Amino acid sequence: MKARKKIYLCLVAIIALIYISLLIILYCSESVDSDAMIRTFGDAFWYSLVTLTTVGYGDLVPVTPLGHTIGMIFLLLSAGIMVTMLGAVVSFITSEGFPFLMLSLQRHKNWYYFADCGVESNTLAANIYKEDSNALIIYGEKRNSQSEIPNYPCIYLSASPAKIVAKKKNIGTKCKVFLMKENDIGINRRASNLHELPVEVYARTTNGQDKLSGNINFFHSYECCARQYWRSKPLCRHENTIVLIGFGNYGSSILERAILTNIVSVEQHVAYHIFGKAEEFLAIHYRLGEMFSLDKESETRDSLIFHEEAWEENHFILEQADRIIICEDDEQIGWGIFWTLNRYYRISGRIDLRSSWKVPEISCFGINEDIYTTQQIIRTELNKAAVMINEIFRKSVSYPTRCWDELDDLHRQSKIVAADHLLMKTRILLDDETITELTASVVKKAYERYCKTKDLDTAKEMYRKLDHMRGLRFYTFYNWSYGPVRDDTARQHPMLCPYEELTPEQKQERDAAWELMGNISVELE
Repeated sequence: MKARKKIYLCLVAIIALIYISLLIILYCSESVDSDAMIRTFGDAFWYSLVTLTTVGYGDLVPVTPLGHTIGMIFLLLSAGIMVTMLGAVVSFITSEGFPFLMLSLQRHKNWYYFADCGVESNTLAANIYKEDSNALIIYGEKRNSQSEIPNYPCIYLSASPAKIVAKKKNIGTKCKVFLMKENDIGINRRASNLHELPVEVYARTTNGQDKLSGNINFFHSYECCARQYWRSKPLCRHENTIVLIGFGNYGSSILERAILTNIVSVEQHVAYHIFGKAEEFLAIHYRLGEMFSLDKESETRDSLIFHEEAWEENHFILEQADRIIICEDDEQIGWGIFWTLNRYYRISGRIDLRSSWKVPEISCFGINEDIYTTQQIIRTELNKAAVMINEIFRKSVSYPTRCWDELDDLHRQSKIVAADHLLMKTRILLDDETITELTASVVKKAYERYCKTKDLDTAKEMYRKLDHMRGLRFYTFYNWSYGPVRDDTARQHPMLCPYEELTPEQKQERDAAWELMGNISVELE
């Protein structure tokens, strides 16, 4: 690179020397003639500019034979110079030079860098621009000529994040970097050394981990889909039979969130019928049998029934199901199942279909516009209640506790699950299953209802049992067991026992999850 720069500098110096020499010869030859129009060096320079640019005003012309020769040289050079200049301009516009210039002129904007320009990236970029009119979308690769031009301002620049950040020069907000392909951070060469840059990185992963280093955050598209599904379509008390068709990445995530948050009654006995390969899931979560009835319906607790046979063979379960969730990883297979169910089966319950696009009059979920949003990916708003819970907890205890950014994945998940269950708590307190969104007024109203009923023995026991069920299901899912004292290394907890075996003090601890609603309603305002 340095050798090339030296060659360019030498060429520029030689061209400049030849040009100045021609001007001196022109000036010297013309200035001695009494009839000459070019009498000063400035006149010679002006004549050269007019000639080389092919403007040709005609206000100055050489009269001597040597002057005519120099003029002919300038005339011959003018065509080459114009072609070169035009080529340089075209090259500048079509190369990285022009986009880099545009970047330099927009440092005050909020930069969002995408390593690729796929469907997921385009969806998130469009959502970002809806929320942030001061956004500048930067794609780290050139646009495919067949792809549709986005309806938001963007720059396509085949450059690494390091080069982009260097152009920002720490002006305005930090640049946000998105790696939207699964596990891209491990294979994309542009992901190297991102932890050293002053940027916020959001990388799509399949392992569910939430954090890597200080500035690198992971998001799990399957988990995003599952959380969005149960928040927008919560379990209702009348639903006792749920069917999941497809148990790949999406199906296992939907079941996981159901296990962790679908607690609506102390007397519930929801049967989840799952069609798909479950060996790995059951091997990882090997303590589920302690909380759930496995492969057999129960009248006293929730059941997880994994079917090895094809879903088509279980027409009775399908026709009696309160809800059928089609969550195949392959959307085309899912659509085929949907049409088959509607054509050949007498379905009495609802059918929810995972689809990346919205279709009128069909209950779809996992739509790209709902999944690839700043709320789901950056999670500032999605996890707002979880962060509040952690901060309220920190203020309520005398011993040192960690802030949100310092929490490990297990403790983050415990706060997230507690926050997600607030929707269920609100629906239970207000006896209103139409509520699908937590607002300050709704949470406040629910908390007021709790305050009026918490001293009634029956209600108090019900509230405590419900939250104890939630705690048991969470820790059992993560393979914790009972121990006389809490031991995170051994995964043991003193409250992992039947509610009746808890001490009065331990039962009272369950009130905190309900009391939090008062603080959260204030924070939401």
